[in-house]
Amino acid sequence: MKERLIKRFEDEVNALERELHMELPKEIQRARELGDLRENAEYQAAKERQTYVNARIAMLKRRMSEIALMNMDRIPHGKAGFGSTVTIREKDQDLIYQLVMPEDADAEKGLISTSSPIGRAILNKEEGDEITVSTPNGTRKFEILKLVTIHDDV
Repeated sequence: MKERLIKRFEDEVNALERELHMELPKEIQRARELGDLRENAEYQAAKERQTYVNARIAMLKRRMSEIALMNMDRIPHGKAGFGSTVTIREKDQDLIYQLVMPEDADAEKGLISTSSPIGRAILNKEEGDEITVSTPNGTRKFEILKLVTIHDDV
């Protein structure tokens, strides 16, 4: 899992660096040729995109180094942690979530951040545990029906 994350981030960094060094300079040059830079929306947009791309590259590189240093042995065996997939029951509905890093979170795809209210509540829990979570939409109660940790999934 660690290698997949690093690979995905490397791919994004490569695409962003290509944009930063090849595409954006051309856009900025085209916009400069349009004249007055103070009232040039194309120039401003390209410069803003350049700032965003630089910041995103820096964040991804920092995240890659954090992931590379991640000690997989510190992720609990038999308890929910990063990378775990949990099947939980809320009322009469079963939901399946995977605990992921914040930038990978997508609740509609069943990917929840370990730093979200539900993600934090699930951390270090085991099959059969009941969880009560305060969320922005009110209190929710879950039972963990099934747990597959990153160690089981390898």
